[in-house]
Amino acid sequence: MTKELPDHWLVIRLSALGDVALTTGVLSRWHRERGWRFTFLTLEQWAPVLKHHPAIDRVIGIRREDVRAANMIRLFRSLSREMAGCGLLDLHGTLRSGMLGAFWKGPKVRYPKFSLERRMFLRSNGRIFRDRLLEYNVPQRYALAIEQTAPPRRELLPEIHLLAEEKAQAAESIASLQMGPGKLVALHPYSTHINKAWRADYWQSLAASLVAAGHSVLVLGRGEKLGYPMPAGVHDLTNATSLRETCALLVQCDMLVTGDSGPMHLAGAVGTPVVALFGPTHAVWGFYPEGEHDIILEADEACRPCSLHGSKPCQHDQACMASLSPERVMQAVERMPVKQRA
Repeated sequence: MTKELPDHWLVIRLSALGDVALTTGVLSRWHRERGWRFTFLTLEQWAPVLKHHPAIDRVIGIRREDVRAANMIRLFRSLSREMAGCGLLDLHGTLRSGMLGAFWKGPKVRYPKFSLERRMFLRSNGRIFRDRLLEYNVPQRYALAIEQTAPPRRELLPEIHLLAEEKAQAAESIASLQMGPGKLVALHPYSTHINKAWRADYWQSLAASLVAAGHSVLVLGRGEKLGYPMPAGVHDLTNATSLRETCALLVQCDMLVTGDSGPMHLAGAVGTPVVALFGPTHAVWGFYPEGEHDIILEADEACRPCSLHGSKPCQHDQACMASLSPERVMQAVERMPVKQRA
């Protein structure tokens, strides 16, 4: 872009957790290099991820009912009047965010979502647009809303800014638990879409192996209990922590083991490496973690990927996730170095 641009922007990215988290490194880059500041419009449950970000002046957290029909139109008209002359940065790329653009009274840009390429890739069983989609991850695609050339991936890593007291409280919580002499391993065994979920008995087996090897185990996240009891020595904090408390606890951990999930990006945003398990989803969608020590374990199935989010019904009894054995994950955990803490 060559024309003069405003120094304050409204960012719209309503969902989901991982997508919102992945905007943060891009906004930091523009704040650092261009001096830009941002107001951020998102769903209220994701707003805590953006709290205390140095480039974000205000987070507008809205309910799902606020972006339906008449409520949405009133909201968008109000924002367009309030922020007239500011830029609109559409990092959502949907009909809904496009409607906000129709009301907007200032410059507006939208990130390249590669919707056609993604559809053609799926319909061609991975033959068409593979290289095009692999060229950019999601933060790079966000950056292309403004920049002609995508910055390197490592320059756009997500960031969550925790206060010293949040970290101290998490450290106290960890200190109060009975910990083994090995690594502190967080497990996130939950998934929004069932086909991305690792088998419950695999989680149980991995947890037992970790405890037997002298490692300490925390279970973090929100979801229904797995149906398999965790072994003695596992500290299960399921549904017990807020988003920011989860992030602060992840700071204390040497790694997180998770499927393709929002908490995978939360861990990266606080500098905690991940062992990430990918089955129905794939690198072409742009969501793979990019940290220096991250380990990605992928299934090798001919039908993969089958969908963008893992929501398509599986015809193969979730063979891709079943192929990732607890033994393979345990080997990855043992390879992961102990995290260097500041």
